[in-house]
Amino acid sequence: MDLRLYDTLTKEKRPFQPIDAANVRMYVCGPTVYDFAHIGNARPVIVFDVLFRLLRHVYGDQQVTYVRNITDVDDKINARAARDFPGLPLNEAIRKVTGETEKQFHADVDALGCLRPSVEPRATEHIAEMRTIIEMLIADGHAYVEQDHVLFNVASDPHYGTLARRSLDEMMAGARVDVAPYKRDAMDFVLWKPSKPGEPSWPSPGGIEAEGRPGWHIECSAMAWKHLGKQFDIHGGGIDLVFPHHENELAQSCCAFHEERMANIWMHNGFLQVEGEKMSKSLGNFVTIRELREGWAGYAWPGDALRFAMLGTHYRQPIDWTAKTLDEAHKTLWRWYGDLEGVKLAPNIPDEVLAPLADDLNTSGMIAALHALHKAKRLAELRAALTFLGFTCEQRNLQRNAGGAGTSAYEVHMNNAPIKVIVQPLTPAEIEQRIAARTAARAAKDWKESDRIRDELAAMGIVLKDGKDADGKPVTTWEAAR
Repeated sequence: MDLRLYDTLTKEKRPFQPIDAANVRMYVCGPTVYDFAHIGNARPVIVFDVLFRLLRHVYGDQQVTYVRNITDVDDKINARAARDFPGLPLNEAIRKVTGETEKQFHADVDALGCLRPSVEPRATEHIAEMRTIIEMLIADGHAYVEQDHVLFNVASDPHYGTLARRSLDEMMAGARVDVAPYKRDAMDFVLWKPSKPGEPSWPSPGGIEAEGRPGWHIECSAMAWKHLGKQFDIHGGGIDLVFPHHENELAQSCCAFHEERMANIWMHNGFLQVEGEKMSKSLGNFVTIRELREGWAGYAWPGDALRFAMLGTHYRQPIDWTAKTLDEAHKTLWRWYGDLEGVKLAPNIPDEVLAPLADDLNTSGMIAALHALHKAKRLAELRAALTFLGFTCEQRNLQRNAGGAGTSAYEVHMNNAPIKVIVQPLTPAEIEQRIAARTAARAAKDWKESDRIRDELAAMGIVLKDGKDADGKPVTTWEAAR
């Protein structure tokens, strides 16, 4: 299967040719572990999980190495630790924050059906590699020491700005540049800085006597080098990381190792909005993966539905995260999983599912292919495709409970009357029980109760159809709303 991927650096979609087909290597920027991951963080996790699965399918499970780092040294971590554990020494408080947050992150992304990466390095475990790269940059004139800081000399790299496709003047205008007296130029960025009292610290490079800690950008260069080498195949992350983070990574690594490229392909997923607006705490629409799982827009959403909704938009396009999209994703999977009950896996994944994925992860085209498989009743192949993509195919994993305060029901208004709606999806047997109760109410001419049951099921996406059987007796059938 020929795989084509879009490269942010060259701005073109081209055939993917790994450096070594027996060792395909991918690095994706992971979380900074100081708080719950938000839904925007979930997008690259899901996108590159699908790519990881596709690469394993093409090249073999043991021939693909996926590295996703954990940033565990950062000013936000320090602030969170001081706030949450004021009675503890800062370093001990930091360990508690990063340990707990990493567990939260894993629980959330596991629920989204994502495979664990091959390697998940922590920044603090790679200080030696960071110091080595910094020393190399200093020796070659690409970095300099000033006031206990080590800074990258942007002017020394003629290729700086090629990833973002912007000139230095444009980058200056569009970036929040830290103007500091220890910089030769405002665009120069920190490779190493002195630690404040109580903060994590390590012996400094460049002959600096005071201990310090690394800047953000050098961390990923060091971890990628350690686990994937000087050059590797794919570097991924969100579009917001193109500048300055990935631009700076590219400059550091290429200048240190005298290579033209760090990664052969740079891939970036698009921005995420919530209900048509940029996600922000000030707008009150900031939503974490955990909140979605425990209660958002009236529901605690199952991971399969979150994953399916995320894949409905091509990864390079912006995505509008809405309750309606989630609801439609949930209903689709509920219908499919019901039909897949008892169906065994087909031995192979259908070509019509793999083909759009091979075309720069065209997940919207892939989902169209899944719909076609379901419509054609090719259920064994549908199950094989969904399993390959990280879905459980079990209706019990689609239980969608009412969100918030442990409630199991909420009220909606239909026909100007409040109706208590049990939002946990029903099994077919439970639906039939309610239909039988409604049939009994109709026989007793209790039209109010009959309407109540009908409306309750309608609120859960179950549409009733009244008719007559061959003998002319009343009969009611049902289907999931479309």
